[in-house]
Amino acid sequence: MLTPADIDSDRMLIRVVQGKGRKDRHVMLSPALLELLRAWWLQARPQGWLFPGKPRINPLSGRRMNRAFHEALEAAGIQKKATLHTLRHSFATHLLEAGADVRVIQVLLGHAQLETTARYAHVAASTIRGVRSPLDALWETPPEPD
Repeated sequence: MLTPADIDSDRMLIRVVQGKGRKDRHVMLSPALLELLRAWWLQARPQGWLFPGKPRINPLSGRRMNRAFHEALEAAGIQKKATLHTLRHSFATHLLEAGADVRVIQVLLGHAQLETTARYAHVAASTIRGVRSPLDALWETPPEPD
């Protein structure tokens, strides 16, 4: 449940209050998302919550978020079963595949234990196959003449 005050465009961070695991943390704010949020704010002019529910003094409910997500899946022609948690999982997997340190991902997801974050690593097996072993470099380097 975000308020405009949770968006820190100077540091490009979003404050997540009482997120998964009931923990407060900061997550990255992409410039593209910032522009979308600004456009939304200018159009909707929400008071209080960035995404108000009904009544507008309440934040958008989890049930309504799920409904909107499934409507978006349908509109996009995506038939694969997905949930809002799938977005979180995909975020972590894409970060891993892009080479982000698992400890950074741990902080972004708010995991207390590194082992919880490491579960995402099995999905990124294609990345592991693309990593070159340092041993390969040993055999490619010709030995120095005596």
